[in-house]
Amino acid sequence: MPSPDTTKPQPVSRFSFPSAYTILLALIVIVAAMTWIIPAGQYERVASAVLGKDIPIAGTYAPMAANPQGFFDVILAPIAGFYDPGSYTANAIDVALFVLMIGGFIGVVTSTGAIDAGIKRAMTKLKGQEKWMIPILMGLFALGGTTEGMAEETLAFYVLLTPVMIAAGYDALTAVAVILLGAGVGVLGSTVNAFSTVIASNAAGVPFTDGLMLRLVILALTFAATVAYVMRYAARVKADPSRSLVFDLKAENEAHFRSTAEAADTDFTGLHKIVLLLFGTTFAVMIWGVSLGGWWMAEMSGLFLFAGIGIGLIGRLGEKGLVEAFVGGARDLLGVALIIGLARGIVVIMDAGHITDTILHWAEGMVTGLNEIVFINVMYWIQVVLSFFVPSTSGLAVLSMPILAPVADFAGVARSLVVTAFQSAEGVVNLVTPTSAVVMGGLAIARVPYERWLHFVWPVLLGLTIIIMGALSIGVFLTGTPT
Repeated sequence: MPSPDTTKPQPVSRFSFPSAYTILLALIVIVAAMTWIIPAGQYERVASAVLGKDIPIAGTYAPMAANPQGFFDVILAPIAGFYDPGSYTANAIDVALFVLMIGGFIGVVTSTGAIDAGIKRAMTKLKGQEKWMIPILMGLFALGGTTEGMAEETLAFYVLLTPVMIAAGYDALTAVAVILLGAGVGVLGSTVNAFSTVIASNAAGVPFTDGLMLRLVILALTFAATVAYVMRYAARVKADPSRSLVFDLKAENEAHFRSTAEAADTDFTGLHKIVLLLFGTTFAVMIWGVSLGGWWMAEMSGLFLFAGIGIGLIGRLGEKGLVEAFVGGARDLLGVALIIGLARGIVVIMDAGHITDTILHWAEGMVTGLNEIVFINVMYWIQVVLSFFVPSTSGLAVLSMPILAPVADFAGVARSLVVTAFQSAEGVVNLVTPTSAVVMGGLAIARVPYERWLHFVWPVLLGLTIIIMGALSIGVFLTGTPT
């Protein structure tokens, strides 16, 4: 896999890459323009008791009256990204509130001094061995990705791990890579992920265990490649900080994520240990709640609110100090919450314009009549394109699998291989797509510009695509022809 270009910074160009807000607003305008060009259409749908959703029926696509999105629709899109103004149904408001609660919680914990003292103690203990944090942490995130589709939950870890990586001599981009690539590789190599593999397999009409061995191979190969890539980049940054892709932001990020010199001399007290124990317990409870307790955004938000208040009281911040710390922490992540609404607004415009099913219908026609190897690789790229428009893994599974999986029967390809192509494509795209609140939110929290992430991650995308397409091609022979 190629290494990132970490040569020393060149003179600054007059061109300034637009911010995440501008990129997302531009995408809203572009997608709205597409609703004037792409014909509107829709598949008939039937309720699925197994999936708990309405699924499209293959062969039922029909044109419908166009609903092109105009000026006022574009203006309302960021608002509709949070909630539907007509029905008051929540869209991304729950994720945005979750982020604000995380910010408040982190603000309180930081005010106790426990994080700074704990990082200092950890760096002392790990002196010379910091590099092993990278594969261990990426392994944990990959485990979460492959088993339960860890995505929005990772937003809570950026505030925690970014200062740790900076203190270890790396940079904020390394922290993003550990979290986003770790969990992302787990998702693209999903094994028992209910939000990806299980839903897609059910929608395709096959057991989710079909194709499991190939997915494990993809998971192992892509994990090894990404860990090696991140460790190589991190080692270069540690040896020469000027080779960091965010070197010009080094002082700013250190000032934001690390305390001043006075805090560096803080002893690691018993109170700090108690606060950090409660801090870690909060995340453990969150993981338990999501994986086993049926929790989602509301419950996780309530957990961080409750834990923030509890830690503030135990940390003796006082009523005024607790409130100021919580509000200040939430304020730091307000921009992230706005980005999440903007990202969802893109999907709102596309759905309102009724062009999603039309794009899917075109994709159905593209793969008809192809031979096995060409079919499965074209299917992969179709899912890549669809993933940009539908960043929700479960949403795309329900939308595309009932239509595209049956086409595999005519091509002589196992439906389970189509599921593997789907989850691999979705996993790769969700490492970079600006329509994903997880990508844009995580980068905003870690203060890494979007274009720097693209600069860093493009060799990863190339390497992952080569691995996946090779595995899918071999999978054609391993799975055999469906009967």
